[in-house]
Parts: sequence; C-alpha cells; structure tokens
Amino acid sequence: MSSTTDTMPEVYQGQFGTFTVDDEDRREVVVYRSGLAIAALCFAVGTLGIIGLGPLPWVLHTISGLYTVFWLALGVSLATIHIYLKPLHRLLQGFWLVGGIASVVVAHGFAEPFAQTVYQHPETLWGVGFTFAALTGIFFKEGFCFNRLETKLLTPLVPLLLLGHLAGLGSNQLKLPLLALWAVAFTVFALRKVIQPIPPDIGDKSVFVYLAQQRSQPS
Repeated sequence: MSSTTDTMPEVYQGQFGTFTVDDEDRREVVVYRSGLAIAALCFAVGTLGIIGLGPLPWVLHTISGLYTVFWLALGVSLATIHIYLKPLHRLLQGFWLVGGIASVVVAHGFAEPFAQTVYQHPETLWGVGFTFAALTGIFFKEGFCFNRLETKLLTPLVPLLLLGHLAGLGSNQLKLPLLALWAVAFTVFALRKVIQPIPPDIGDKSVFVYLAQQRSQPS
C-alpha cells in the first residue's frame, strides 16, 4: 500500500509564495511542446524540399500545405505557453493572428502557390511576416528563460533573413544556407524541449497569481 506522502504533489517555493504543479499544468506544457515539435517538423521538411529538390510545382504546393500546419501548430503553442507578462502574451498571439489573416489573403490573391508568391513578392512579408515575428517571440522568451544557444541564434537570424529578403538583400547562395541553419536550429530547439523537465516550462505560478491579483485591484 502506498503512503499518503506518495500521492502528495511537490510544493515549490515561488517569489510570492508556495505553489504546486498539477496535471492541467503538465498537459499544457505537453501541448505547448507538441505544437513546437509539429511546427519545427513542418519547417524542416519544407526547407529540405526546397533545398534538395528545388522549386518544382508539387514541392511548392506541399510547402504551402506545410505552412498551414505550421501556422496552426504555432497557434496551439501560443495558446498554452506560460508567459508572465500578459500584454506580451497577447501581443504574440496578435502577431500570429495577423500573420494568418495576411497569409489567407496572399494565398487567395495570387495564382501562384503561396510559397512561390512570398518568394517572388517580398512585400507580402509585411503581413505574412507577423507569423514569424510571433515565432521569434517564442525564441526570445526561451532564450531569456533557459539560456539556450539555438534560441539565441534563432532570435536574430529569423528577422534578419526575412528583412533581408524583404529589402532584396542577399543572393540564394546566402539565403539557402541561412534557411537551412534556421531549420536545423529550430529542430534542435524542439527536440531539446521534448526532453526538458516539465516544471521549468510552467515557471513560478506564484508570479501569475500575484499579477492576476494586481490586475483585479481597482486603480
């Protein structure tokens, strides 16, 4: 027979008091990491296709479909990520939504496949790029919280590569290796999240409680 202490949840000491990690917290972390893993897989497969096979019509159509799954998976992760600053959390979700709306407009506004349109019309990144701004926000948060090398690399790499394309800077000989580096680093990041202990991704729940209390107080 197991003792009572065997079933007691572990108590953590937070900045503003003690807290426990429950099953719902753990499920949210698993969902968050699953979304990142799916997004990373879609991005890696799409990158491998364009680098390995070139801009064949079926490759471009496949990448367009992968982008849809990537965007949805990213949205799931943004819905379950633990960020202390609620305005920042809402900002990243807003970026994701704007990027998705812009992607639908681009996908239905041009005859070419979505991926080809974004490549041939860099100005579309003024809207579609918000999706990747949201992704960069996740990289920044993870780099700040966990000091991961790959996220420190991805945080400047993603905007520099997209802004460079938007400005018409750099050749394919430069962009494709950087795109490959992005895919590899994103995959490494997602894999390392899978094996990371769950409680650090939940963070200090006492901070969330404190901030919620502060928001509820009359000004």
